[in-house]
Amino acid sequence: MVKAIVTLFKALCSNTHPGEIAHAVSIGLLLGLMPKNNLLWYLVFVFCLFVRFNKAAYLLMILFSSAVSVAFDPLFDRLGYAFLTIPSLADFFGRLLDIPFVAFTKFNNSVVCGSFLFGLLLYIPANVIARLLLRLWRRHAVPVLRQTPIIKAIGNLPLIATIAGKVQG
Repeated sequence: MVKAIVTLFKALCSNTHPGEIAHAVSIGLLLGLMPKNNLLWYLVFVFCLFVRFNKAAYLLMILFSSAVSVAFDPLFDRLGYAFLTIPSLADFFGRLLDIPFVAFTKFNNSVVCGSFLFGLLLYIPANVIARLLLRLWRRHAVPVLRQTPIIKAIGNLPLIATIAGKVQG
């Protein structure tokens, strides 16, 4: 856990492309909101491991959004129920359930469906907000942090200076 936080902090302060961190936040939010007891969650999780983005931000966002998702379960239930009871999609959902292993995704569970839809709806706004916050962080907070006495003192430690020299060089 500490390693993930350090990796994320280094990415926030480095020249890592903002899109990599923003996509990690968006996908982590999507997965964090979903219940973890279904095949759909595992399929998305494993698929996303093959995509290039910041894995530390991805995992931390999953943990954070999982902690707050329980409070939104009634909203997810209502959203999922409204989507699953659309009369024109009833035939489609019925045919999906006849396909082997599709039922393991639990797409017909109103909470799973609603949280997945909500995560998809939040994907672009979360991406834009993450990019904006990252830009503000790098422009305003990083220069101030680099001037603090604590960071300067840590940077002057011989071991840290050696490691930083090897990382940069």
